[in-house]
Amino acid sequence: MSGGQQPTFGLSLDPRALTDLVQAPSDIRDLTLAYLQEVVNAERFGTRLTGDLEGYRKLFVDSRKEWRVIYGIRPAPETSAHRREIHVVAVRPRADNDVYDTVGKRLGMNRRPLSARTHAARSRSPQLPSRGPIPKPGPLPSTVPGLPRPARMPAHHQAR
Repeated sequence: MSGGQQPTFGLSLDPRALTDLVQAPSDIRDLTLAYLQEVVNAERFGTRLTGDLEGYRKLFVDSRKEWRVIYGIRPAPETSAHRREIHVVAVRPRADNDVYDTVGKRLGMNRRPLSARTHAARSRSPQLPSRGPIPKPGPLPSTVPGLPRPARMPAHHQAR
């Protein structure tokens, strides 16, 4: 621990996350352990996840942001010296959303977890009718009320 400081949080790892960590390249493993120490000491905080993974956070491990640590903060066991603990769910590369698919499976989700942005993009607009085909836009008006009219080119400048 840095400077003899008492950690703010306990630490636990899903057994599969421990396997992820052991199988990661040594530089990723070293960075992950250093970053987790900072998280446990409340010196570093991961970015909040949204959508189906709301309540979890991600840490970018390497400078190219290819590797992620996904963790949540949860109540620690009664026997712990801490009230809350950092629970690591996965340490994996982001490639093709592998890390998020893995986290979804480890959390018991039956489908691929969606971010809030993806969910919003797939949702049907509340302004559309609830049934029937989606209406196609009509022709644009030649003028829009309240806006100036486009300038007309003099006849002698028009293409012939």
